[in-house]
Amino acid sequence: MSQATAFNFQETLYKYLDFAITNINNILSIFYFTNIPLANIALPIGISFYCFQAMSYTIDVYRETVNPQYNLKKFVLYISLFPQLIAGPIVRYSDIFQQLNNRNLILANVYEGIVRFCIGLAKKILIADTMGAIADKIFISQPEQIPTAAAWMGSVAYALQIYYDFSAYSDMAIGLGLIFNFHFLENFKFPYGSCSISDFWQRWHISLSSWLKDYLYIPLGGNKISRTRTYVNQLIVFFLCGLWHGASWNFVAWGLWHGLGLIIEKTTFIHFLQKCPKPIANGYVLIFVIIGWVFFRSPDLPYAMIYLKNMFLGNQSYDIYSFMPLWTDCLTFSNMLLLVTGCIFAYPIQRFSHNCLMKKNTGILTIFLVFIASFLFAMTNSFSPFIYFRF
Repeated sequence: MSQATAFNFQETLYKYLDFAITNINNILSIFYFTNIPLANIALPIGISFYCFQAMSYTIDVYRETVNPQYNLKKFVLYISLFPQLIAGPIVRYSDIFQQLNNRNLILANVYEGIVRFCIGLAKKILIADTMGAIADKIFISQPEQIPTAAAWMGSVAYALQIYYDFSAYSDMAIGLGLIFNFHFLENFKFPYGSCSISDFWQRWHISLSSWLKDYLYIPLGGNKISRTRTYVNQLIVFFLCGLWHGASWNFVAWGLWHGLGLIIEKTTFIHFLQKCPKPIANGYVLIFVIIGWVFFRSPDLPYAMIYLKNMFLGNQSYDIYSFMPLWTDCLTFSNMLLLVTGCIFAYPIQRFSHNCLMKKNTGILTIFLVFIASFLFAMTNSFSPFIYFRF
């Protein structure tokens, strides 16, 4: 287990040293002590993902669920598998060890991989980046200057941005993997179509939620112990899930929001959700998740609290229907069309799935035209990195 401990220490040092120093300085300032200087260590791209992969390999070997890999080239290939190295999905050694031993080029996989890559590119360039432009216009404003309608617009736009941005990278990673005959597991299954919080976490960032379940929640005891301890374990998992996403208290608040919401849901009205009409249950999940994204997107916790206050209690300085921070370049017809398109395709539409499109000539033509549109759009707009590059 020493290798897993080393990877965990490496990630902790890079991501959380300055966060710990900042909080220590806040305490020291109360007693007028001299602040400790920040380390300002540069964060390696994708450190969380390759640390998680290395840790899962080491733990699985320790548990004797997989055999050790004695071929150094194959082990390095697994750890540094470039399609998904920077932003996931998290690939476990047990899922691809046979594919490491059988390297064959299959033209059908190359074709399917190219199609999947093009779909991911379109989701990133056309929808995620457009929604990001709208969300950024709102979230760079002072929270006291954001009217209610603009606050809701910004939070919905960010909800679409982070979904299409991250699922786009997963699509592109899965597509590139297929080109090289690697089959990565799906990372998203239309999470905004969920009818409960637990359902949402079975659809959102599946590789992370399953990793936390198998390597943290179950070793803590899972649900095989007392009910109270089960809830404590869930809060620990979501607390660490929030902290994994970023060294800031607003990320911790996001994690605890989901952890507490899941516990309350399971202990009070889960049976009601199962019986009520799906649109009502889905609406409840969407509102809950959007509130959580406000914590996630805000620069700090006080900003998030004022922002949420504007969403639900209004801003006395502005009319409730005002969109003042949204400049005219954001409220264009094309942007609103893409926002509606993003809302529609966040739900499963079978005839527009990539498997269905691949079987039709019109589907292939559609994908080609979407690729051209994405390419042209990318050439005429500024570079926008993937959100999960920083994690």
